[in-house]
Amino acid sequence: MRVRFAPSPTGYLHVGGARTALFNYLLARRFNGVYVLRIEDTDVARSDKTFEMNLMETLKWLGLHWDEGPDKGGSYGPYRQSERLRIYREYAETLIKEGKAYRVYAYPKEIEALREKMINNGVAPHYNREMLEAFSTEKRRAEYKEKGLQPAVYFSMPRKQFFLKDMVKGEIVFSEGSVGDFVLLRSSGIPTYNFACVVDDTLMKITHVIRGDDHLSNTVKQLAIYEALGANPPQFGHVSTILGPDGKKLSKRHGSTSVEEYRSRGYLSEAVVNYLALLGWSSPDAKEIMSIDEMISKFSLDRFSKNPAIFDPKKLKWMNSHYIRAMKPGELLLRLKPYIEQCDYEVKHENLEGIIEVVKERIHVLTDFCEAAEIFFKKPSQLPDINSELISVFLNCADRLQKLQNWEKMNIIKVFKEVLKHHKVKRKEFYSTLRVLLTGKNEGPELADVVCLLGRDEVVSRVRAIGRGEQCSE
Repeated sequence: MRVRFAPSPTGYLHVGGARTALFNYLLARRFNGVYVLRIEDTDVARSDKTFEMNLMETLKWLGLHWDEGPDKGGSYGPYRQSERLRIYREYAETLIKEGKAYRVYAYPKEIEALREKMINNGVAPHYNREMLEAFSTEKRRAEYKEKGLQPAVYFSMPRKQFFLKDMVKGEIVFSEGSVGDFVLLRSSGIPTYNFACVVDDTLMKITHVIRGDDHLSNTVKQLAIYEALGANPPQFGHVSTILGPDGKKLSKRHGSTSVEEYRSRGYLSEAVVNYLALLGWSSPDAKEIMSIDEMISKFSLDRFSKNPAIFDPKKLKWMNSHYIRAMKPGELLLRLKPYIEQCDYEVKHENLEGIIEVVKERIHVLTDFCEAAEIFFKKPSQLPDINSELISVFLNCADRLQKLQNWEKMNIIKVFKEVLKHHKVKRKEFYSTLRVLLTGKNEGPELADVVCLLGRDEVVSRVRAIGRGEQCSE
């Protein structure tokens, strides 16, 4: 088994593309196949080397490491289409010699005028050899030669039905005349997607292709080219479209659509991969939280859904928070480091892992850390408004905490209970006011954990500030 992921380096990796990459990866790993990365960079105007590098980095971040590709090489390279132009020209020439393709000496504006005429006449804009070769007069051929221009190469589409046994959608019939003749090589010498894709998949011996069903309309053209080349097509599986929560095709109006955006917002790669796997595929045991190794062991083509997949950002965030909660503080600290640097306060603490453990329940994405942990690094901006009687209670509490020999959670709780018993103050009033006094917030992690992690000196200083009536500085 040989599968491939073939992105175009014209932008950041879309979640739909990432899902395609993941499904092909899972298929290859499940059946001990080869996973190929091919860069389809024939869109000269939009392709960018920076995007190519970003695509590769994002795939690595997701854990989707390839066996053959531009950076690794392999027996079927080169793996960039821009480096394979000679190959496409040779195949086009072969098809021309066999009468299966032909040169067209028409200017783009003439083809567009022909298209508009057919549409205006209520005819499907399907070209045929007779109407296109009408442009190829001796005069036009001489004109092209004089100007140093190259003709486009069109494929002569057979007038017949084509059949596809799709791994996901089942039997599909493409009716006769559903597609007219189409371009293989542009006058610039650059191949079209369908032609380059077929030539590459043939030469790279690709056996299985999983891709989005938006490519289904391309398949009939590709099947025809495979037949013309005398090559066996790979097995195709067209997975369902990804829709937004409103049932419309996922786009920028739904929020972030690139994997890079989710990464920068603090999503974990494990969570993104896990969530993408469930967009159109399901585990046989209906399990939702899975490692990539679990997905590989359970992956099968009969678990794909034919219905569109709904991308739910809320569920992705929930899944991300699950992975964060399950992560050990030390590992989570490593993931948090780039985001800690973005905090508007200095993070210095000998027990940073302890703080992470306490606040991680409140971290849904890594960028939440700064807000969740600021109570440990920033004093409250102002003191709560409390009466003199309660002030004396807290000052007594500060004195007792100051004298506490072993600064441990259970001993701190014991001091709180002693203060409550001695002053006969209401428990809820004591704890809620103390929380605001120490953190400036009405809610947060367990108060005893907060006190323990703040440390003796900081806690006593913050509490005694109420007795001095001072405004705490940030």
